[in-house]
Amino acid sequence: MASTFTDLGLELMATGENAGTWGTKTNANLSLAEQLLGGFKIQTLNTAGTGANTTALAIADGALTGAAQNRVIILGAVSPQAITGAKIVTFPLLTETFYFIKNSTSGAHTVQLKAASGSGATVTFSATDKGYKIVYLDGVATNTGVIDVPLGAAGDVTLTGVQTLTNKTLTAPKIGTSILDTSGNELALLTATGSAVNEFTIANAASGNGPRLSTTGETNVDLDLLAKGTGLVTVRGNNNPGSIRLNCESNSHGIKLTSPAHSANQSYELKFPTGNVTADRFLKVDSVSGSGTTGVGQLSFSEVSGGTAWQAVKTANYTAVAGQGIFANTTSAAFTITLPSSPSIGDEVSIVDYAGTFDSNNLTVARNSQKIQGAAADLTVATERAGFTLAFTDGTQGWLLKNN
Repeated sequence: MASTFTDLGLELMATGENAGTWGTKTNANLSLAEQLLGGFKIQTLNTAGTGANTTALAIADGALTGAAQNRVIILGAVSPQAITGAKIVTFPLLTETFYFIKNSTSGAHTVQLKAASGSGATVTFSATDKGYKIVYLDGVATNTGVIDVPLGAAGDVTLTGVQTLTNKTLTAPKIGTSILDTSGNELALLTATGSAVNEFTIANAASGNGPRLSTTGETNVDLDLLAKGTGLVTVRGNNNPGSIRLNCESNSHGIKLTSPAHSANQSYELKFPTGNVTADRFLKVDSVSGSGTTGVGQLSFSEVSGGTAWQAVKTANYTAVAGQGIFANTTSAAFTITLPSSPSIGDEVSIVDYAGTFDSNNLTVARNSQKIQGAAADLTVATERAGFTLAFTDGTQGWLLKNN
């Protein structure tokens, strides 16, 4: 039976073969094994003037001349010629092993590592990557895959299960990296949106201060908190009710919004008004859905009621607004105060004779579209120093005298 060779070129001698040469062949095998374990090979990838091309790393059966029979392979170019195009380096099929590869080429072109044929996995040095890679060949027939195995700082390290890192610095984790909790469950997933320029930072703090989550990037950057679906962004309590503090621009003062204490047993919801912000209004609960401690209150902007908004002295025709008080001065001439056109039940308008001249220059109170004292007629006031309030009832009686 004739001798055979392994995928890496070692000679397997058959019984009775190579009489008288076993020592020589054994020594050759040992030398080849030493080269496979720690051999060093400088492999040039081009000659002067060549562009993109392929360099095949071969295995020589029983010899030390095969480039793929070295553990360390340095890829370079003929000095001082830089590579002038993208390069491909191929490895033999059916070879399961690993290599330390150094890209020592000059010139801004990629160098790809792949199998001699087939569509297995490939590994590529980028145009600017002049470092080391550990690559593993899986040895699959006709479709050998070349797989990148991270090499310390030159690549990424994937930690599985529960790992303890002591005095280690983790830098620049890739987008798509999952951060696991101590039970191995996914705690966070790093994602990005397009060509992102804004990001957030997490900083620890000295005693008496809280850690900080902040944004960096452009001059003015929001920080978005996004719950999923109907989920809530919750500020939790811890022995004390949950609070949000809104600081001043110097962070030396701030106000707080605080939840009721646990003993109050409250879980209600307040919804902000749906209308526009309006001056001289206050927030009130306009309606409630549900009831009790879990009721949902709809807030609205409402006018202050129950008081009189007194106006500056009027000396000419004027149209009143519900809730106003009017000082009418008819010293120079009689004039008319017109009541609101579309009053609501309970609206009031108050009028006072400012100068005591209603008897000489009468004041007319125009009814507008409603009745006064049940009559479809304007009211003439001719009493000196008169003071009275008209309150609106309905379309039948209209405005009624509240006092005089």
